[in-house]
Formats: sequence, structure tokens, C-alpha cells
Amino acid sequence: QVQLVESGGGLVQPGGSLRLSCVASGFRMAYWNIGWFRQAPGKDREAVSCVGTSDGVYYIDSVKGRFTITRDNGRSTVYLQMNSLKPEDTAVYYCNRSPPPGDYWGPGTQVTVSS
Repeated sequence: QVQLVESGGGLVQPGGSLRLSCVASGFRMAYWNIGWFRQAPGKDREAVSCVGTSDGVYYIDSVKGRFTITRDNGRSTVYLQMNSLKPEDTAVYYCNRSPPPGDYWGPGTQVTVSS
């Protein structure tokens, strides 16, 4: 079965940095586009970034220049380096195949940006 485990979140002040990790099992990561998604309280889940099977990348405008997505297929891991964090980045962050093929989501990792 597909499993996705996110880690690396935490509490940081505005301007700080975090690196999120997503470890996948149950499928061959190299064959799929993998995205990072986030959901803030009271908001819909939104796609933040995606890395393609050929390492093409996508970012929503609000994180361009601040976030970097990378993948290591050998370790079945996708990373999201987040710099210059802003309070509006506060959310639970999830990874998944992109587009998500079903209802499964991992536990997510909480990112809180606050002074």
C-alpha cells in the first residue's frame, strides 16, 4: 500500500528556514510527479510545488524564489527547502503524487511561522 511520511516541520520566526522531507513507499517514486501541498486552518488544500519525473519544477507564485523542491529517487524522498518563511506559510504540509490519484494523504507536518 502507498504510504507517505512527512517530516521537518516546526515553529520558526518570520524569515527563518525549514527543510521538509517526504519518504514514500508502496510505489516507485521515479515514475510519478510528486507535489507538496498545504492546508491552513479554514482553507482548502492547495498545491505549493511539484517536481516532475524529469526534474521539471513548478511553484505557486507566492513561494517562488523562497522554496526549492528536489527529489532523490534512490531514497524515495522528496524535499522542500523553505527559506524566508512568512506567517502566511503557516499550514500543515503534505506530499503526494501529483495530481493525487485518490483519497490517501499522509499525516502531514505542521509548519508554524510566528514571532
